[in-house]
Amino acid sequence: MPTISQFYGIVISMFFNDNEQHHLPHIHVEYSGNNAAYDLEGNLIVGNIPNKQRKLVEAWIEIHKEELNSLWHIVQEGREAFKIEPLK
Repeated sequence: MPTISQFYGIVISMFFNDNEQHHLPHIHVEYSGNNAAYDLEGNLIVGNIPNKQRKLVEAWIEIHKEELNSLWHIVQEGREAFKIEPLK
């Protein structure tokens, strides 16, 4: 699962052919042994991360919605993935 961004100990990854698991474009979030999956609108699909990190992830998704959607479609077409800027 390629890491597409990393900030404040949070690792954001995307399975590009994972439509079977969650049935929609989404990201996977890992923080200190906690895992969650979010759709590209910032809605929690499954899992849980601490509240502070949840807020950071949801803010990051809001800032990068267009890039996340573009990345999902680019890789579905077989093109190379790109990294997305972390929160600073």
